[in-house]
Amino acid sequence: MPDAADDQQLNLPSLVVILVISGLIIRYFFFSSSSTQSPRSGRAAAAGSDPAALMRAREAAAERIQQMFPQVDRRTALWDLQRTGGNVAATTERILAGRLETPPITFQPPPPPGGGNAGANVTTPQSKPATPSPSHPDLITRYNLKDKLNAPLDEPEGSGKTSGKGWSTNREERQSLLQRRRDQMILEARRKMEAKIAAEKAAGQS
Repeated sequence: MPDAADDQQLNLPSLVVILVISGLIIRYFFFSSSSTQSPRSGRAAAAGSDPAALMRAREAAAERIQQMFPQVDRRTALWDLQRTGGNVAATTERILAGRLETPPITFQPPPPPGGGNAGANVTTPQSKPATPSPSHPDLITRYNLKDKLNAPLDEPEGSGKTSGKGWSTNREERQSLLQRRRDQMILEARRKMEAKIAAEKAAGQS
């Protein structure tokens, strides 16, 4: 009998300790999980009640999808996210399976946030070419023919004379002759262009 009483005295404290530990474990797992889920559900409810927050969440999800699948455009991603309730995993599975549907023409999502700034940034460089860019000098300036432009056009030396006797054996004479012919061709082209411009102006005024 004394042994039975001693066993009962020993078992009662151990049972109490086991019950306390079990209660703490149950409270930790169940109540902590419910407490962590409640803020998420609260945020989800808030997003569902706020259209702007819901659209921002879908924009973020569409951006994530485009980062993973660059071939998917924003409109298609937003359309599928709207159908799946913003479930990125479901949309990803459809893309991998090739079951992503094309959105209807009536579905026109709002422009992405910051789209106006992006458009301004794109159009700004288009106005920059108004500043004149440095151009290469024309042939008249390059070969210093401004003084010869208003002078009468002379026949280059050797144009008729050298044809009968062929090219000169002197290298300097050949180079000088080629240079004169080059200058003559440049001046003739410039005069023809100026005459054409003058004729067009006269025709426009008449």
